[in-house]
Amino acid sequence: MIRRRSLVAAGLALPAVARAQAPAWPQRPVRIIVPFGLGGSADVAARFLAEPLQAALGQPFVIENRPGAGAVIGTDAVAKAAPDGYTLLLMSNTHTANETLLPNRPYRLMTDLAPVASINVAHHVLAVHPSIPAQTVPELIALLKANPGKYDYASSGPGTPYHVAGEVFLAMAGAEATHVPFRGSNEARTALIAGQVPIMFDAIPTMKEQIAAGRVRGLATTGPQRSPLMPELPTVAETLPGYEASIWLGLMAPAATPVPIRERVNAEIARIMQLPATREAQARAGAQPMVLTIAEFDTFLRQDITRQAEYIRMARMTPS
Repeated sequence: MIRRRSLVAAGLALPAVARAQAPAWPQRPVRIIVPFGLGGSADVAARFLAEPLQAALGQPFVIENRPGAGAVIGTDAVAKAAPDGYTLLLMSNTHTANETLLPNRPYRLMTDLAPVASINVAHHVLAVHPSIPAQTVPELIALLKANPGKYDYASSGPGTPYHVAGEVFLAMAGAEATHVPFRGSNEARTALIAGQVPIMFDAIPTMKEQIAAGRVRGLATTGPQRSPLMPELPTVAETLPGYEASIWLGLMAPAATPVPIRERVNAEIARIMQLPATREAQARAGAQPMVLTIAEFDTFLRQDITRQAEYIRMARMTPS
């Protein structure tokens, strides 16, 4: 009996020792690095999540925008950060595309970073400056075919979902246009509104205001069905069957970040994204929550790397 009591006592003591050795997290502010400019989908999502994460976990979640080099600058900073849970990356399918497009990047997505949580998925709108003499997608395709290389289209940067959307569109349409990358959606959108670059794929909620004001003309959305935010617009797929383009967002962390920390963030993100108020806000933003476990998100990322590589080959985009 004495021996048994000793073992039980030891068994009860071990978890307490383990708990004492594992410091509580978080004990100080957590950075979310957004490797894109202000005002884009990733920036908006990061700022949307920061407040409820702070409320749930008791520490500020500070958003740090570090755009540049097709999201490589900010991403590399996270890959090289201490794996202590205090630096997270707000990422998108830009990152899965970069696995093919940027073979010389200084990190490897699935080696140097670890999945934390998926966030949401949204589709785009194809918009043109009013000076473009095309009222529909077929008319735009005809215009581009009649003037190969004459027209430019803007994107938020090389390898971003808006860039890939444009190149796949051109490949499926058999048309030509020149890609003009910017450092973020805001800069690209400003150039579109000013008529400096006359064509762009962009986020539906942001561009909806510009379309309603007559600053740009909406031609189509890029989902498999018409967008509830702009039901008056057809889908690109109504002209180019099979065309679909989206942007999805998620969180990653330095590769050696402890699993319990990643699991805690995953659980909080899942809870936040499934709140009725969040679902309503996401619907207004033209997005749908994407709730996955860490393992499911890992599988999703690996599959999307393959999918993006297929898009890039189809569009004959050149790795750099």
